[in-house]
Amino acid sequence: MQYWLETLGCPKNQVDSDKLAGRLEAEGYRVAAGPGSADLVVVNTCAFVEAARQESIDAVLQMADSRRAGARIVVTGCMAERYGAELADALPEVDLVAGFGVPVTLSRKEIGAGGPVPSFDLLNLPRPPSRAPWAYVKVAEGCDRKCGFCAIPSFRGLQRSRTIDDILAEVDGLEVEEVVLVAQDLASYGRDLGQKAIEPLVRAVAGRVSRVRLLYLYPSELTDGLIDVMGETGCPYFDLSLQHVSRPHLRRMRRWGDGDRFLARIERIRSVHPDAALRSSFIVGYPGETEEDHDHLLAFLEQAELDWAGFFPFSPEEGTYALTLADPVAPDLAAERLVECSEVQDVVTAARRLAVVGQETRVLVDGPGVGRSHREAPEIDGIIRLGPEAAPGSWVDVMVTGAEGPDLEAELIVAGVS
Repeated sequence: MQYWLETLGCPKNQVDSDKLAGRLEAEGYRVAAGPGSADLVVVNTCAFVEAARQESIDAVLQMADSRRAGARIVVTGCMAERYGAELADALPEVDLVAGFGVPVTLSRKEIGAGGPVPSFDLLNLPRPPSRAPWAYVKVAEGCDRKCGFCAIPSFRGLQRSRTIDDILAEVDGLEVEEVVLVAQDLASYGRDLGQKAIEPLVRAVAGRVSRVRLLYLYPSELTDGLIDVMGETGCPYFDLSLQHVSRPHLRRMRRWGDGDRFLARIERIRSVHPDAALRSSFIVGYPGETEEDHDHLLAFLEQAELDWAGFFPFSPEEGTYALTLADPVAPDLAAERLVECSEVQDVVTAARRLAVVGQETRVLVDGPGVGRSHREAPEIDGIIRLGPEAAPGSWVDVMVTGAEGPDLEAELIVAGVS
């Protein structure tokens, strides 16, 4: 029996898929060459915003059209958990809609038989070694925050942290050079266990792999201690979940902070780690956003000089605080503001990339001719293009020779050659 896993959405979904793959292979399934040759096709969906939901539905329909005769299609992930029976009714092409922890190998008949449905703990499910020299590791599930735009807690639940021992056991089994720690609220890891434990966790993982990267840091949780600890990871890369910078607008979002506080944190980071790379994401068009709010964001982007930034139009989500707010922003105005933000950031990112040209840097080779330094998160940021002589999985020292858009060109530094 062969399976195919199609994963949509964020890195946390990729971790879930890896664990599902490990379970399927333990049951005797083998990965197929493509969805058209699989006996079981699993689509791990995203439900964060409307565009992600539509992408997930399109992927399901595409898989249904291309599957071979007799193959089963199962929908799992966030959409399956959030919409359940409604999704099953809307997709008669699908054999099963399975929420978190429901085995994807079950049938509709087995689930509807009336007895208890077998389940597993997806967060702590074992996973196979990584096929790449890096891997995401999810350290917690769910979120305790109540951001005005986000429905994640409604279907992912409150934060549930894993123990450090369980995380380290997974890290050891992955056999990778770089670990990327992820969670909905990473810097709050351990709070539900009685204490914030992100710093000892980072130190423990750094003792096992060459590089530790952190994604999704809520800005109020980025303490001086955590900034210092990240210097021990081999990766001064700071992914700050800012979302906006206008203080009154952030309060409408039910978020902490303002542009001045964020700039102070960024200044502190760069004082400790002059070579730090910074990323963030921002929502444009959230209800009540004024021209003054937008101007504050544009000015912040120029001042902060982030290496990377993503901009997303506001998506109204059922059950969120944002739907109770007046003063919606017209979609065409939100789209206009998003373009303006992107234009400002493109100039900043280009300058940050050009500033690296002529420098030596340490690179992990992800695959033939492709590597990353501490400045580039996998699958999110640009890459460093290398010669074919660099072996995948190895560490090499390179001289950056050029920049093209988000990507860099580099040549290997050979010992003894000047």
